[in-house]
Amino acid sequence: MGLPTLEFSDSFLDSPDFRERLKCHEIELERTNKFIKELIKDGNMLITALRNLSAAVQKFSQSLQEFQFECIGDAETDDEINIAHSFKEFSQLLNTVEEERRRLIQNADDVLITPLEKFRKEQIGAAKEGKKKFDKETEKYYSFLEKHLNLSSKKKEASLQEADMQIDKERQVFYDASLEYVYKIQEVQEKKKFEFVEPLLAFLQGLFTFYHEGYELANEFEPYKQQLQFNLQNTRNNFESTRQEVEKLMKRIRSVEQDYKAPGQWTMEGFLCVQEKRPLGCTWTRHYCTYDKGTNTFAMSNTENKSGTKQVNPPEMFKLKSCIRRKTDSIDKRFCFDIEVVERHGIITLQALSESNRRLWLEAMDGKEPGYSDGTMELCVCLSARPTGINTMGLYRIGGVNSKVQRLMTSAFGTTDWTSTHTKNGWMDCMSFCLTESDDQNYRVQAVHALVHKLPDKNKEMLDILIKHLLKVSKHSQMNLMTVSNLGVIFGPTLMRSQEETVAAMMNIKFQNIVVEILIENYEKVSNCCCDLCTCNSSSKTGSSSQPKDKSTGSLCWTPSQVSSNGPKSSTCTTSPECSSREDAAKTDWESEDTQSVSSVTTADRCSPAPDTPKKATPNAAEHKSDDILSFALHFRNAKAMYSCKAEHSHELSFPQGAVFTNVYPSVEPGWLQATYEGKTGLIPENYVVYL
Repeated sequence: MGLPTLEFSDSFLDSPDFRERLKCHEIELERTNKFIKELIKDGNMLITALRNLSAAVQKFSQSLQEFQFECIGDAETDDEINIAHSFKEFSQLLNTVEEERRRLIQNADDVLITPLEKFRKEQIGAAKEGKKKFDKETEKYYSFLEKHLNLSSKKKEASLQEADMQIDKERQVFYDASLEYVYKIQEVQEKKKFEFVEPLLAFLQGLFTFYHEGYELANEFEPYKQQLQFNLQNTRNNFESTRQEVEKLMKRIRSVEQDYKAPGQWTMEGFLCVQEKRPLGCTWTRHYCTYDKGTNTFAMSNTENKSGTKQVNPPEMFKLKSCIRRKTDSIDKRFCFDIEVVERHGIITLQALSESNRRLWLEAMDGKEPGYSDGTMELCVCLSARPTGINTMGLYRIGGVNSKVQRLMTSAFGTTDWTSTHTKNGWMDCMSFCLTESDDQNYRVQAVHALVHKLPDKNKEMLDILIKHLLKVSKHSQMNLMTVSNLGVIFGPTLMRSQEETVAAMMNIKFQNIVVEILIENYEKVSNCCCDLCTCNSSSKTGSSSQPKDKSTGSLCWTPSQVSSNGPKSSTCTTSPECSSREDAAKTDWESEDTQSVSSVTTADRCSPAPDTPKKATPNAAEHKSDDILSFALHFRNAKAMYSCKAEHSHELSFPQGAVFTNVYPSVEPGWLQATYEGKTGLIPENYVVYL
């Protein structure tokens, strides 16, 4: 039920009912006044909490900005680089959010606290002052009225008339006070409907603006978040494969002898006790010793620091002359041997940790056993010409029976040693160097292409057979789930196994996986020249056509010098008819169909002339292959628009000709790039821009 109405005419009657209705309004005003006080108090607490929250978020953001990821190994993958940079992206995002929050806090006093306080003091306060005046005049009027009514009628007429005039004057003052009070009460009751609510609405609008800015930032952050999730998944996959290899290595190390010679930069290293002669006898001091057979250098560092300081003494360096095992009956210590060095006269007696440990030191120092043979990595692949089983889920992830695999390898390849250990390891080192030297995708493809053609013919032929098969497997990834990324995880450690089985070598498995991905995704570019490089050169000399051949008669033969950062500059080198006929004869029907489809895509993408105004690709029009579209060469670059473009969707960017984009990197949408222009991030057509 609402408040009763106050009529001005009731002010003259001043009836008990009028007073009761007036009291209802007074109670409501007092309740409103208390509520505003509590609201102002709570509002101040909210603003203080927002300030504290903002300070905490800024501190959190600063911590993210200052933290630096350190990864194992000398180089990092593109996924690791992006993950390491993610904390700074998070920090920047939080700082942007906090800038909006600070604006909200700064405006909160002006839009909420000050208007409420002003309404309470000026409006409700004025009503209270009106009540005080009304009460005062009421008491004065009724007191004077009582005296006036008690006047005797026997008084003179002049005195009575003067008394009547005085009471009329007091009555008028009372009526004016009553009317003004009623008017003020009604005014405050009406004003509170908007002057009380408007500040709250303005504050909420500020909150909505803050939340909307957060929503916009979330939309702009979405592409980066998706790319980061992709990087995280790749890193997780690499971790799983690396962990398995490290666990195998740990088990092998655990099962070998205690005095196992671990691979390292030294021919031999470990702790030895060195005999030091004293006037009253001799002492044995533990030293950490290293020996390099290449330079014949022996070094030992005293690890027993008796001074109590943390200072590490520099090692003593010697040139080894000879090493002789010490006879058991010539000394009361076990496992001893003597060495002679150029820098000292006499012998130095050393004590090994065990008999097998002494044997290792002796073998290393006299050159009888310079190291363990690494053996030869033999690549044995048996690929059927029939595509049976190619749709099997998890193909190549599930291992076969070991005995059957060994028999198959022996029957197919015997014991042929195709590549020396040094050739294999040098090729692997170069492959890893290709990934760390540059983050440009075209450069990586060129470098891998050049290294592949340095392989011996048999190895190159086997690699071509394998990668061609893996390319076909990846095309059936929707059925077998073996995407290019998954194939890289499986075959990377197999094809590029490190010479030394160490944890540091295991950390490079991620680069091995990427190399295999490059070989599969760029099979046509890398393998087209495998048939005969000399034929390519001779055909260009004899005036072969400068235009690329049709996919049915030949394919482009790219050499590293022909490929620039934006693709091949010319197409003067083509495969010879003899080469094409040999390839066609070797293919089955299903192989020819797949190879032609890949060749047609490559030729169309690289060699077809660009139209005057290129057509934009339509996002999501092509089949989305989340795992196959690997952007492991992700890096942020700048680009310039060759044509103007008007966005057709909210996630695209509109831009004029000549616009300069920042933070440009490939999108998961085929034919589109992710870029930032004038502070807004979205998609742009790849064929509309050129990299700067």
